[in-house]
Amino acid sequence: MSSLDSSLALGHSAARARLSSVLLAISAFVIVTTEFLIVGLLPALARDLGLSIARAGQLVTLFAFTVMLAGPPLTALLSHFNRRRLFVVILVLFAASNALAAVAEQPWVLALARVLPALALPVFWGTASETAVRLAPAGQGGRAVARIYLGITAAMLFGIPLGTLAADAIGWRGSFWLLAALSLLMAGALALWMPAETSVEPRRALGEQARVLRQPWLLGNVLLSVLVFTAMFAAYTYLADVLERLSRVPAGQVGWWLMGFGVVGLLGNALGGRWVDRAPLGATIAFCTVLAVGMLASVGWAGQGALTVIALALWGIAHTALFPLCQVRVMRAAPQAQALAGTLNVSAANAGIGLGALLGGGVIERFGLASLGLAAAAVAVLAIAAGLLLRRWQ
Repeated sequence: MSSLDSSLALGHSAARARLSSVLLAISAFVIVTTEFLIVGLLPALARDLGLSIARAGQLVTLFAFTVMLAGPPLTALLSHFNRRRLFVVILVLFAASNALAAVAEQPWVLALARVLPALALPVFWGTASETAVRLAPAGQGGRAVARIYLGITAAMLFGIPLGTLAADAIGWRGSFWLLAALSLLMAGALALWMPAETSVEPRRALGEQARVLRQPWLLGNVLLSVLVFTAMFAAYTYLADVLERLSRVPAGQVGWWLMGFGVVGLLGNALGGRWVDRAPLGATIAFCTVLAVGMLASVGWAGQGALTVIALALWGIAHTALFPLCQVRVMRAAPQAQALAGTLNVSAANAGIGLGALLGGGVIERFGLASLGLAAAAVAVLAIAAGLLLRRWQ
């Protein structure tokens, strides 16, 4: 093959990888918005369905723990499926689930509408991350994963706030109908434009794939992700409350501050994607350090003007950077089963989200909101210590 032909082939491969990453990033935006939009809709749907806020809030817990428990076995079972078809089916399932939520008249129907996409979400994240790595040019797999994780940042920045605002105009059911339409639209886009020849793992028995769970190095990285996400969400879950009660931000402006937190997160995503290909474990330790400082300072300097803004910026950068860092780090810990490893990280993340929310809530009830930064930073320090132990082991 001539040098010109080689250059054209490399250019075509890079373009294909970018297109796939863009399609998967937009799909991730729809999927993450589906997961978290319900937080902003809880008061309205609780009133309509005759539920207490606490009972309605269990829908969030139901989603997270379904992801945590079902993700690894389902991904292992589906790891040999054609990627384009698998992603299309997942988006169609999200469309159907959102439509079901939109017409739900009974709590159990809404619960079913939450369980179904929760089953598919970890399969998407595990296989999408693996697909991005396979399609990317050598040495750029981490950046490809980071591009997909831009969907999370975009959902936090635009999808969830705009969906909540839309609910005021068209009702919470209208927001779910809108998500159903977007899910169906992305299913069609993936079917039309995603490369059909994406390579997949050969079919392997579930027991054979489960052998990776015996690898101490993989398990250590998964446990590190649990600690990292526990630290992240011990404070992030209550960020709006910190802004309103400690920083004295007017309630009507909290949403704009949260949007600013998401804007800063774009930088974190870019930095995480750049450094993850070089040293994912070292970068995780570094950003956990920034996270600890940012969370501690954001609460300690609450209401201090420019100092608060600087602290929140550090927090936002580290928070978003750790999403792709953890995903790639765990996938590299099991190169022979990357899709399963990626889903294990998603399960670990959801375990951390649940534990972090519980820890943060407990700290607030017992010691007050002003203690939240210290408690979250302490968990981040535990994550740093665990990362240093892993690094020494490595």
